[in-house]
Amino acid sequence: MKKTKKGRLQIQRLKYKTKRYSIREGIFASAKESLGGAYLSPFAIAINSSNSLVAMLTSITGLVDPISQIFGSKLIKKYPRKKILLKTVLLESLMWIPFIAIAILYYQGYFISLLPFLLLFFFGIYSIFKGLGHPAWFSWMGDLVEEKNRGRWFSKRNLVIGFTSVIFAISAAFFLDYFKKNNLTMMGFAILFSLALFFRLISWKTFKKQYEPKIKLKESDYFSLGDFISKSLKTNFGRITLFRFLFTFSATISGSLLTVYLLRYLEMSYIIYMVVIFSGTIFALMVIELWGKFADKYGSYRLIGVLSLLLPIVPFLWILNDNPFYLIFVPSLISGISWAGLHLAENNFIYDNVRPQKRGLAISYYNMFWGAGVFLGAMTGAILIKFLKLNWIEPIIAIFIISGILEMAVYFWGIPKMWERKHKSKLNSNFWKEFLFKQAKPTFHEEIHEIMSIRKYLRE
Repeated sequence: MKKTKKGRLQIQRLKYKTKRYSIREGIFASAKESLGGAYLSPFAIAINSSNSLVAMLTSITGLVDPISQIFGSKLIKKYPRKKILLKTVLLESLMWIPFIAIAILYYQGYFISLLPFLLLFFFGIYSIFKGLGHPAWFSWMGDLVEEKNRGRWFSKRNLVIGFTSVIFAISAAFFLDYFKKNNLTMMGFAILFSLALFFRLISWKTFKKQYEPKIKLKESDYFSLGDFISKSLKTNFGRITLFRFLFTFSATISGSLLTVYLLRYLEMSYIIYMVVIFSGTIFALMVIELWGKFADKYGSYRLIGVLSLLLPIVPFLWILNDNPFYLIFVPSLISGISWAGLHLAENNFIYDNVRPQKRGLAISYYNMFWGAGVFLGAMTGAILIKFLKLNWIEPIIAIFIISGILEMAVYFWGIPKMWERKHKSKLNSNFWKEFLFKQAKPTFHEEIHEIMSIRKYLRE
């Protein structure tokens, strides 16, 4: 009995330590994404890629990433999740080398017309390695975080990661604008991508220190894609997957062209562009802990319903005014706080509705449908921007309007088909008083405390 109790305490300590290491890993991963991933679309524009090809970068993510996740979910049956992540993250890290080479080749004037297609090709390979490890990570994290505090812990992790991503992304914008003024834009991109490689390697090294709980998978835990599709409208998980597919398709039609709209149509500088894009993340940081508390108390389904109602108006808001201050404090604000909470709620919703043994496979199917929505939405945007000809309105403006209308239609069709599986507190007339004024009041102070403790995670 003592040994059993001692063993449980040791496992609890290992899980606690690993969760802290996970936040540290996320900090370096976010640095990679802010210095590299966030600048791949601007990089594509800088090497004279067509508008359609820029939109296809988004479509590539939606196509190959989820397909690779299907294969990644099958790896969990054969190999430890930690081993899978160590290999896939290393390969993902090394894929920044071709991006660096493309920047240097463009600077030197070699293969100018070929480079946009090379970027698309290597980005596809990068997305494959990135997707292969995600089911293992999702399953691993689900076994580490206790159910009752899942919303709060993931919101805390997202808060710390989001804050560092904003700092890196805005700093990179000033850095890149400086190089642009000195006609060294490609060298600026090459340096940023080199830093992305460096930080992802540190992130990879952090995985080595993390504890992985054992998981036993049985043949009965496997369910085929055909089984999933045939039952998709009968289960809660299937219905949110279908809803997310259609909602993502609608949103990506305009989302895949947002970089084109801001950099080419509105002719923003890199600094203004990144401030507009990442201001949404800043606003999300202010409420992410609040969304976590809301999900734990009232349920993820209710949070999904509230936030996905706000998102259909965002495409309309982008095109109403081109003033940077308006773009920061209206569409970017609403988009940032809504998407951040929606991603958090969806992950918790899946954890609540899928058994631990099936989570790796379930998330791969979920992301496959999400990716199909991204791919089809981006391809639709690419086709429309290329062939849509209108005399009374700019084609890109019309595309944003179409996107918003479709999102609204999907919302009213899909949200009523889902439900909250676990018993949660009801939203009543005292909701505003009990939650927003009592529980939400200390949230801002908690967020400041977590942000100030970033150094603590880095020292360990």
